[in-house]
Amino acid sequence: MNLAIDQGNSRTKVALFNDEGRIVKNFIYKSFAASDIEKLFSLYPISDSIISSVVNIEPAVVNALNRLSKHFVLFDHFTPVPIRNGYNSPETLGQDRLAAAVGAAYLCPKQNILIIDAGSAITYDFVSDEGEFVGGNIAPGIKMRLTMLHRMTKKLPQVEVEENELLPLFGKTTRDAIAAGVIRGIVYEVKGYIRSLNAQLKQLTVMLTGGNAPFIANNSRNTSFQLEKNLVLIGLNQILEYNKK
Repeated sequence: MNLAIDQGNSRTKVALFNDEGRIVKNFIYKSFAASDIEKLFSLYPISDSIISSVVNIEPAVVNALNRLSKHFVLFDHFTPVPIRNGYNSPETLGQDRLAAAVGAAYLCPKQNILIIDAGSAITYDFVSDEGEFVGGNIAPGIKMRLTMLHRMTKKLPQVEVEENELLPLFGKTTRDAIAAGVIRGIVYEVKGYIRSLNAQLKQLTVMLTGGNAPFIANNSRNTSFQLEKNLVLIGLNQILEYNKK
């Protein structure tokens, strides 16, 4: 059994994979420590592990994984991956973005793929049908946009948006104007990327992932997505398997 750990800015996502590469257990942690590693290994027959992080990893977590695993991968820009990395500065590329690209290429082989990862930030990354991570862009996420509107103005309130909330084209209250402005702005941003790529390519697959993916999907009529909430974890498992071989 493989253990894959995706440590993000606000939470840590964990998955256990069986020998067929399927997720059998999922966990989400607000904080993650070596004691959590010890507990997972005591409860499940884990043999190998991989961790990716966009924040500083506690040395105790790395030590526990290295000690308890038969094969352990601390994912960084030196780690071999099963796709070509066309990024000009691989040392600055977030491991979560590259792992998502690996997961997308595994799920949709030989396809042009736009990966939209809606988390604290929203990333737009492109994988070619030849299996190359071509590059991508980084934009502010939903909460970041809502918070900045409040903090950088004198009178605009802090607004929260519900996941399943369908927003109007134009708000009739300041609250709705902010919510619709942010969410619809992102939706139009998404559609712009899709339109530009469709003009250049014969075929395009759009994969949507991240904690805020439902906000985009629910407000994007007539837009086809493949929604995969565990895309980064799936990619990490494939990277682990690739390095084991």
